[in-house]
Parts: sequence; C-alpha cells; structure tokens
Amino acid sequence: MYIPQHFAIKDVTTAYKVIEEHSFATLVSVHNGVPFATHLPLMLNKEKTYLYGHFARQNPQWKDIQNQTVLAVFHGPHCYISPSWYETNQAVPTWNYVTVHVYGEVELIEDEHELTSTLQDLVLQYEAPDSSYRLQDVDAEYLRSMNKGVQGFKIKIEKIEGKAKLSQNQSLYRQELIIKQLEQIPFPNEQQIASLMKANLKNKL
Repeated sequence: MYIPQHFAIKDVTTAYKVIEEHSFATLVSVHNGVPFATHLPLMLNKEKTYLYGHFARQNPQWKDIQNQTVLAVFHGPHCYISPSWYETNQAVPTWNYVTVHVYGEVELIEDEHELTSTLQDLVLQYEAPDSSYRLQDVDAEYLRSMNKGVQGFKIKIEKIEGKAKLSQNQSLYRQELIIKQLEQIPFPNEQQIASLMKANLKNKL
C-alpha cells in the first residue's frame, strides 16, 4: 500500500483497534493464477499473532490458499472532502479514510475442535452481551453437519501496515474547517472521520 509518511499509522495498537472495530475484511489471494477476493469477518486472536476466519466450502478460494501469503484489508471509516469547505476554491476534492492491511501465510484448520472453538469465539464477539444465543447450545450433531459446509483457516500475521488519511497535509486552519463541516453531516462515516481528525489535532497540539 502506498503510504505517505504523514498518513502512516505508526502505533500498532491503533492498527489492532481498526481490525477489531472493522473486522469485516476483504481477503485477497491468488487462485488459478489470478487475484481472488472474499469478503468475510476475520478475528484477531488474544495474542495478536493470528487472524481466524472461515470460507464456505463451495468458495474455491480455499482450495489453493494453503501456505500462500495473503492480504487482508480492513476498511475503516471514509468520506468525501469538498474543496467548498476551504477558505479558497483554488483546491481539488479528496477522500479521507482509514485502512489497515495485514499480510500473512494461511494455514487451513482441519481439527474439528479448533474450528468449533473459533466459531464460538466469533459468535461471542458479535452477539450482544445480553443475547440469549450461545453456539454451544446448538445440537451437537446439527452443528457438526453445518461445520462440514465451511473451511476454517488462520493467517499467521507477518506484517501490518496502516494508513489514516485525515488531511494532515493541510494547514491546521483548513483541518478545523473540514472538521466543522463534517460534524454537520449526520452520517456515521463523516462523524467518525471528524472525531479522528479532532483526536489527531489534539495529539499534535
């Protein structure tokens, strides 16, 4: 990924936060000699050494992914930045965004117990704390038959790189103008980018 120095996420803890908060990722590998992508949730383990996920077995991507170095892209908030918000119209539009790329080698999960354990962790991560649903309450035979329809995998993390393009290349005054405009737009992406820009300015000052 092209990352100008002033946009680089240098704190790995920040990258982990992006992964955990925006865990529905794009996983890219080479299948039959060409790039192939699947959109799926990926879960970071407690030690921050692996990403866990699973394919539908009908998805051909898993069939030649073993031992490949793959790319997982985690898309954070993003939004359009209009030059009409600046103090001059002698400017061009741009896009602010946050993204994290993770590279690593894939290992297929063949052990049924490990697969079930990762699926349970995934359910716990996304179910509400007060949810009555627990994967372990599902009939064991039914769960076993469902597990046959998926192929679990884990990615051994080898490299993480992150980019937060938050108008750091603009003047502080212009950044404040952008924040003011974004805060007036009642959509999650704009609100999140505004919040991140404010936090970035606070850390700078």
